[in-house]
Amino acid sequence: MTARLTKRTVDAAEPGATVWDGDLPGFGLRVTAKGAKSYVLKYRAHGRQRWVTIGRHGHPMPVEAQTGAGAVWTPQSARDEAVRLLGRVKQGSDPSLEKQTARNAETLEQFSKRYLTDHVDVYTKPNTARETRRNLDLHVLPALGHLRVRDISRDDVARFHRARSATPYNANRCLALVSHMLSTAEKWGVCENGAAVCRHIDKYKEHARKRYLSTNETQALGKALREAETAGINANGIRIIRLLALTGARRNEIESLKWAEVDFERNAVHLGDSKTGAKTIPLAPPAIAILSAVERMEGSPWVFPAASGDGHYQGLGKLWRAIRKSAGLEDVRLHDLRHTFASFGAAGGLSLPLIGALLGHSQAATTQRYAHLANDPVSQAAGRVGSAVAAALDGDFGELVRLPK
Repeated sequence: MTARLTKRTVDAAEPGATVWDGDLPGFGLRVTAKGAKSYVLKYRAHGRQRWVTIGRHGHPMPVEAQTGAGAVWTPQSARDEAVRLLGRVKQGSDPSLEKQTARNAETLEQFSKRYLTDHVDVYTKPNTARETRRNLDLHVLPALGHLRVRDISRDDVARFHRARSATPYNANRCLALVSHMLSTAEKWGVCENGAAVCRHIDKYKEHARKRYLSTNETQALGKALREAETAGINANGIRIIRLLALTGARRNEIESLKWAEVDFERNAVHLGDSKTGAKTIPLAPPAIAILSAVERMEGSPWVFPAASGDGHYQGLGKLWRAIRKSAGLEDVRLHDLRHTFASFGAAGGLSLPLIGALLGHSQAATTQRYAHLANDPVSQAAGRVGSAVAAALDGDFGELVRLPK
């Protein structure tokens, strides 16, 4: 198919199609079976036909090719790049061969820049992107960044994984990150067997942390929050902590809450996106009372806007450390408030599926950590019945009146 490549023709291109530009020979658009659209250039160099992929439509351009901040590949920017490459071909260069040679020499640190721009920033959620960058900067690149991607071996990765045995959870996350990077490198033609490098490297056993506040600890937390309120300390931060405890929501779900997501009529929060996708968080009357008391900032979509700038509230960590110290709960994380919410529900007799629905779990297995708590009401009932039976066996019939009729 031949037509001048414009936004209209690119948008109309169907999966599996190849559209050649009618004005610039060799310049075209290839569409995969799944609909991914990439600009390509076909040319002849040294008597052989060559292909080079210019870039994927709508995706960020390499920094060195950008004429403006945040530029993405469009029909015009891809055409300009094709003209530039054809000019180099006339001068005797072979862009496809040069590109392959550069990829063969690419280190993991160099590859990571493309990986972040073309994959992480495009396909992952902001929190995941931040954590990926953190693990790359602090752990992966200092250890493996100097190695050429095509030369990284299973022994290299295994040594890296073993060196982080003191932090098994993070070691496993970093192993998964390296594995995905190398698999992606294979798909992008940077190496041949990237997907196989991390196979058969055993992950460390992870012990899920189970920290729930008892009733007394929850009361201590409430006292610390009231004292902070009385002292006029960080009102929005205290509201966020209370909402985390009252809803079982994740920290970022409350920190980044927008007024458009709060449904006072139905007593709920409707999140268009979360860790597990769209979800609804039911609000108890105390949570509604907190949100109703928040003063809206004109022009800001956020329930809890940042103290400066136009973003949402961040930096709850410092306040939380002070609050938990005041409450004598220095081993408690903010995320443990989510576990505590679930534990109160389980102790109150809620079923695991219902607890999972309240927390927005996408998989039933995630809720299984609360199974032992859900059995507590049954255990308590068994204890009461057993005590009554024992009393009857011993002739103390007064115990029987404690049983429900």
